[in-house]
Amino acid sequence: MPEARFVIEMAPIRDGNGEERGVVAEGAVGARRAGRFRIFRYEVRCWRGGLIPDVDEAVGGPLRLTDDLGKAQRVLDLVPEVPAAVWGRDELGAGEMWNSNSLTSWLIVRSGLPTESIHPPAGGRAPGWRAGLVVARRQG
Repeated sequence: MPEARFVIEMAPIRDGNGEERGVVAEGAVGARRAGRFRIFRYEVRCWRGGLIPDVDEAVGGPLRLTDDLGKAQRVLDLVPEVPAAVWGRDELGAGEMWNSNSLTSWLIVRSGLPTESIHPPAGGRAPGWRAGLVVARRQG
């Protein structure tokens, strides 16, 4: 977006005010019942001006998916609607575990961006990607 940079991520819950880092959803890790304990919870952030501490370790670097500001805004608008499924499980019956790759592919499909040309970087893999595609397509 021209007026700001946003970070969208799924990560362990951190101390402090979640509103400051754009927390829009939380979910359990490993098992729904384990989610009662903070150590077994994740948060989904849509963080204006946010930082991903290990971004330099990402394989392949960033990939521009669109220059269409309307679609970019749609991605941001959809983040609070992402399913807060149990991380590492297939509780949504998608045939693959839910994780941060699922969040990314879910947002891409729901925002109307093409998924056919998006692939993991050479030598990389993206477990959970298919789960996001399946769940988003089911939701229409």
